[in-house]
Amino acid sequence: MAESPPAEFSGQTKSGGTHSPLLAFLHTETGSSALLLAAALAAVVWANVDPSGYESLWRSHLSFQFDTHRLSLPLREWVNSGLMTLFFFVVGLEARREFDMGELRDRKRLALPLAAGVSGMVVPVCFYLAVNSGQPSVHGWGAAMSTDTAFALGTLAVLGQRMPQGLRVFILTIAVVDDFLALGVIAVSYSSRIAWTPLFAALAIFCAAVLARVLRVRRSLVYSLLAATAWVALLKSGVDPVVIGLAMGLLPYAAPASRSRLEYASGLFRLFREQPTPELARSVRAGLASALAPNERLQRLYHPWTSYVVVPLFALANAGIPVSASLLSQAVASPVALGIFFGFLLGKPLGILGASATATWLSRGRVQPPAGWGAVAVGGTLSGAGFTVSLLIAARAFHGPELEQAKAGVLGAIIASFALSWAVTGAIGILPHRARLRALVGKAEAIVDLAVPVDPDRDHVRGPRSGPVTVVEYGDYECIYCGRAEPVIRDLLGSFADVRYVWRHLPLTDVHVHAQLAAEAAEAAASQGFYWQMHDLLITHQGSLQLADLRRYAAEIGLDVERFEQDVQKRVGAARVAEDVESADLSGVAGTPTFFINGLRHHGAYDIDSLSAAVQAARQQTQVGNWRGRTDPKQTPGPPRRLP
Repeated sequence: MAESPPAEFSGQTKSGGTHSPLLAFLHTETGSSALLLAAALAAVVWANVDPSGYESLWRSHLSFQFDTHRLSLPLREWVNSGLMTLFFFVVGLEARREFDMGELRDRKRLALPLAAGVSGMVVPVCFYLAVNSGQPSVHGWGAAMSTDTAFALGTLAVLGQRMPQGLRVFILTIAVVDDFLALGVIAVSYSSRIAWTPLFAALAIFCAAVLARVLRVRRSLVYSLLAATAWVALLKSGVDPVVIGLAMGLLPYAAPASRSRLEYASGLFRLFREQPTPELARSVRAGLASALAPNERLQRLYHPWTSYVVVPLFALANAGIPVSASLLSQAVASPVALGIFFGFLLGKPLGILGASATATWLSRGRVQPPAGWGAVAVGGTLSGAGFTVSLLIAARAFHGPELEQAKAGVLGAIIASFALSWAVTGAIGILPHRARLRALVGKAEAIVDLAVPVDPDRDHVRGPRSGPVTVVEYGDYECIYCGRAEPVIRDLLGSFADVRYVWRHLPLTDVHVHAQLAAEAAEAAASQGFYWQMHDLLITHQGSLQLADLRRYAAEIGLDVERFEQDVQKRVGAARVAEDVESADLSGVAGTPTFFINGLRHHGAYDIDSLSAAVQAARQQTQVGNWRGRTDPKQTPGPPRRLP
């Protein structure tokens, strides 16, 4: 049912729209990297201007007492073991989200980033051990292995605007693996002498939290109290208590909002509208909260705090080193500083690239990185930026001059990894067009989120019958967000003549009383060959969708009005609309507008810049696939996102 547009699309639309959890996570990390860098520089300046005041503040004790129980720790320890627990909680949330909804829901895709993450830690440790062999400082090997997510993604935002989205996901996945292993190293190798009774108590408390999750307990206060109690127990046991943050972060599931939960929330709001009582107001709040998976709600709540408060505060408390000629001369000759520096600068990229290449070779090409090898090389050099966990381990492994030298090695590696990443991205940028695309775009099969493929003999297609990029929108003619997206689609099709656009119906009947009628009217117009003309009138007149309005639109575009009215009244198009709704349910779509680009769900903003970038990326993927002898990019149906 391919139909051409009645008029050309042109113009530009301002940015706007919403972001997915993953992109929001990335934007928060990259946005906070500047604040993290500023905090680290402030710590260095403070430590050089007033070294005694700097140390005096962070060594001062803060105590809490309840009845006869007293907990007293230095301020630096409250930051390192207390606030950083919240940081690792957010890391756990993101790991769970990727497993439930992201690329890693296809478990086969976990193998390569897992191997790259492990190798990206083992190889730097080998560099450190080689430099410190036979030295007392050999026990500090853990300080040379962990990538800082904020610095890595922040540097990528500065240097890699043209890097593929797959590289960002790849770096984030490696960073999550990195943090998991680093916490295990801290718990096993850098914790105090273990007291078993508090440790078993902490394990029992965590088991209680798991049981509460199984029983679908939704009150955050319950989990907060359990986590706080487990934290104290771990602190008393001698195991670093930040471990509980990561463990608790893995509990909340991630899933798209289901249609049934959204309709339930809408029903509660209608009841409140009819009877605005305090009891119904509480029910509405609870219903709205329950419509979203707890993982997303918790990330939205805590991630800005960890990125803009906790991690910069950690940098301020730990990055301060008195810079002097003697320190620099000691660092240049120090096996601690050199081991950390070369471990990050050389060991990280070699480990990540080597493991990725080995996994691809051993699988005979079945396992591929999500980006081209040039982009993977950039990811390896970016991963050489270690900070948060490195300083956390260094503070436990070293004291005095060795700690200062370790900090110098970490900070030096950040600067060097930035320079190396800049050089690699510059080299990729000067390659010929075809070679540059090959370096950036990977061979990995794309996960297809669209459950029902586009059929030009059935679907309403605007633009060419076939093309390198297909944009599918699930929309509702009464949805104001779909109305705002319409000029963006016009801009997009005006800029990309080879893109085909498909509209599928998803009337949200629980909130839009005329949406179903409008969708059936569009199908009635389609039966006379005037679908897109009716579509344009409906989407631009969202406040006028009653039967009399529809009859007027039919006359305006030259339809047989009597036949049109009969088709609408007999609901001839209802079955066709129901098929689209069913396909939306199969694809995990519950809201409008929802876009799919070459079968992959678009989670970014739906402004012209974001959609254009996504279309350009899909076009490049198709182009590289054609160069390799494929007509279309290989795509693999992805496992369905788990619904609550």
